[in-house]
Amino acid sequence: MSTDLIRTIRVTVNGAEREGTVEVRKTLVDFLRDDLDLTGTHVGCEHGVCGACTVLLDGQPVRSCLMLAVQADGAGLTTVEGLAEGERLHPLQQAFWDHHGLQCGFCTPGILLTAKALLDENPRPSEEEIREAISGNLCRCTGYHFIVEAIRAVAGP
Repeated sequence: MSTDLIRTIRVTVNGAEREGTVEVRKTLVDFLRDDLDLTGTHVGCEHGVCGACTVLLDGQPVRSCLMLAVQADGAGLTTVEGLAEGERLHPLQQAFWDHHGLQCGFCTPGILLTAKALLDENPRPSEEEIREAISGNLCRCTGYHFIVEAIRAVAGP
């Protein structure tokens, strides 16, 4: 393969400096899963519609299936693996557990990161703001009621 089609990228993922050599056409989700072995980021539709692949790029939610790994060079990334602190779940993860906000779990990583970005920007969102924020994350199991309840529990009254 031509060397102009390969790049070395450096990213900070979940607080750790990481480096990889990638083809310029490799998606960020494939880099995370295949090269960094961070399989918590799920591959769903591969068209940016379902939100299962959502990660935080410098604190903002992005669809990692639509982004090339080379576009993340120099950025800070947060994946679902970066939410918990050791054995202690992130408050959103705990709330999803406590409020039955997950069933099959396929959509959960993307929704958790979308919710984290929302709460980082707006610590006390209304139910309407929560529903709007997660409207791009598709869930086939829960009907969203318990997901919204879990996010509201973290946001407080």
